[in-house]
Amino acid sequence: MTRFGGATVAEAMLRAPKLLDHTATVTQVRELFRDDHVHVALVVAGAVLVSVVERPDLDGLPGGMPAWRAGRLTGRVVRPDADLLETWLAMRGHRRRLAVADGEGGLLGLLCLKRTGLGFCSDADVAARARSQEKHARDTAVQAGKTGL
Repeated sequence: MTRFGGATVAEAMLRAPKLLDHTATVTQVRELFRDDHVHVALVVAGAVLVSVVERPDLDGLPGGMPAWRAGRLTGRVVRPDADLLETWLAMRGHRRRLAVADGEGGLLGLLCLKRTGLGFCSDADVAARARSQEKHARDTAVQAGKTGL
């Protein structure tokens, strides 16, 4: 059926997701969400995951509120040794991102289901997208300089 059989979540997770410190505000998370590729905010205190914030969590909240209070962990975290196929089946149609944390709450990574639902994002995918966005920004700046904008 898929190529996920026998694999664990740890084998498919992003190892260097974007993080926010526990002092981050709702306004700072909204700024992070301006990038439409960012679907969750992982809020940490040191190496410990304290909250996973999704866009709808912020609706109607004041900008100065601590962001960790807007999110939750329940239903948004998976263990690294969890079966990848079972996790993929559970995620389909429900959730595209799950934080990966150990038994003590230490954040290890992010499991990121691709838009197609047929695979998981890799660190290489994320790095390539970042390079592409940087190139686009440079090209736009050069073009603006040529047109006098």
